[in-house]
Amino acid sequence: MILFWCFVTFLVTLCNGHLTYIAIRLPLQGSVAAPGAPWPHPKKWIQDSEVITLNVQNINIVHNIPGCDVLEEAANRHRDIIQLYDVGGATGNIRNIHVRVRSSVCERYPHDKMDESYSIYVDANVTLTSQTIWGALRGLETLSQLIYVDEKTNQVLMNKTTIHDEPRFGYRGLMVDTARHFIPVSILKKNLDAMSYNKLNVFHWHIVDDQSFPYESVTFPELSKKGAYSPVHVYSQADVAEIIEYARLRGIRVIPEFDTPGHTQSWGKSHKELLTPCWVNSTIGRALPNYHGAYEIFNPMLDTTFTFLRDFLAEIRKTFPDQYVHLGMDEAYPYCWQSSPNVTEFMEKNNMTEYSELEEYYTNRVLNVAKEVNYSYVIWQEPIEHGVKAKPDTIVEVWKGGRAVETNWAEYMANITQLGYKTILSSCWYLNYISYGQDWRKYYECEPHSFIGSEEQKERVIGGEACIWTEYVDGTNILSRLWPRASATAERLWSPRDVNDTEDAKYRLDQQRCRMLRRGIPAEPILDGYCGDYEAGTETHKDVQSYTGYTHYTDLTQNTAQTRIDCHRGSVNCCIQTNIGIITLTFYFLMSTLINKLSFKNDL
Repeated sequence: MILFWCFVTFLVTLCNGHLTYIAIRLPLQGSVAAPGAPWPHPKKWIQDSEVITLNVQNINIVHNIPGCDVLEEAANRHRDIIQLYDVGGATGNIRNIHVRVRSSVCERYPHDKMDESYSIYVDANVTLTSQTIWGALRGLETLSQLIYVDEKTNQVLMNKTTIHDEPRFGYRGLMVDTARHFIPVSILKKNLDAMSYNKLNVFHWHIVDDQSFPYESVTFPELSKKGAYSPVHVYSQADVAEIIEYARLRGIRVIPEFDTPGHTQSWGKSHKELLTPCWVNSTIGRALPNYHGAYEIFNPMLDTTFTFLRDFLAEIRKTFPDQYVHLGMDEAYPYCWQSSPNVTEFMEKNNMTEYSELEEYYTNRVLNVAKEVNYSYVIWQEPIEHGVKAKPDTIVEVWKGGRAVETNWAEYMANITQLGYKTILSSCWYLNYISYGQDWRKYYECEPHSFIGSEEQKERVIGGEACIWTEYVDGTNILSRLWPRASATAERLWSPRDVNDTEDAKYRLDQQRCRMLRRGIPAEPILDGYCGDYEAGTETHKDVQSYTGYTHYTDLTQNTAQTRIDCHRGSVNCCIQTNIGIITLTFYFLMSTLINKLSFKNDL
């Protein structure tokens, strides 16, 4: 009996997917996704059983805004992705994908109010319609995910489909820290690719911190000359421009973060006057381990601090085209301020009795500076949590409360939205925290509106973002650390709230992980199983031509070219063919065993 169930499970595993169980006593739950299941899940998705065939060798993406570089580049990228399906099969009928954008405006940069909605109609023709170019980008990504290959004919197929889609939240971000470890430009660009595959639209670039200052400033070049790890670990102005351009063409905003008043040790390496001198036993400039350094946290007493910031932010405003800057404001520990008799005197002169008042003074002066250079801004939650009354248009990012030992993030969200601030949630999506097993599930199940509050409060939640702090991450592991775990965040922020079945989602997430692997993103597995014969490091990895469950490749270990086809999830023909083969082999094995036993008895 045990052998029988092992046999049955083997058949199911081969036919229904590339995911498999952790143990045979723990069968997988949920409904297996059909071939070509998109991620994130569209708002409305109707799929017919009837299919059309694509001529991928000669596929052409036609749009109605000539000269629009965003659309031209997107068409070229997605044509190349679609041609990954070319496995030498029969030529299909459909050669053209028609993109119709209602607005003729080719916007230069993505922005916080961009319309990302789109519709897809796959019937006798393939048509994508959108209001803006940004919706067209999202729709092209979805179209590229609807495609799969027939294992009998090698034809490239799409089911007849109707999709009407738009994001649930306008802000869907990913924060990357490049100060604790420098992340090379090539890796940042590949990460932007992965973001576009998952419809994330904000790259929150935490570019500097205590540890290093890798941004090359034009106004203050000494900041990186003395604050970077080395001259190699610096993002030049050309590097920054390259990242912004790469993101722009993928409909991704780049919001830089320059965190103050804390997290500023690297600034002080070239501009010591920016930092507050700390005191120990009536001695200035002395460190007290576990409390403060010798010089720490920006000095709020000096007007020159804010003059410096105004000049610096004026440069940043010209360098980064997005309307928003992230001004940090987190973890402004007051121990250094508390140690200083000069700070005490300053507070007395300005009728301050609490250090939160000093924090409020600093915060609002910096917000005023940002306004002077025409910047809108985001800050971390601490000033608001400490009672600071920031300007009403401040966007507050809630990052605390994601771990069991802290106040739950839902309380922070309820309190901050009640005060009238727009909010971004990141508390439950700190991807630098790792654990054994399927931790993507907890990211998928985090619901930004799961806090007690009015509908008006919940409307103030403009989105969320995943964060990766790089104490233990650099260019060698950041992509596999992020993906596909960040994909779980991406679907939660894009798809309707009622798309929340984790067991069903794992099959689509597995498809998405395999897509990313095929497209050059080293996304880690979510469970036991395989994607195909193109696993990273295999002899055939570099020769993969298709990214479906089928893999066509040249076997480098043989003298002749071979074509291998792996079962695609949910394929009936594949099941029939595979089952016949396995049943035949099993029958042969059982008959051989029976004959051998009979022969053995006769010999006796």
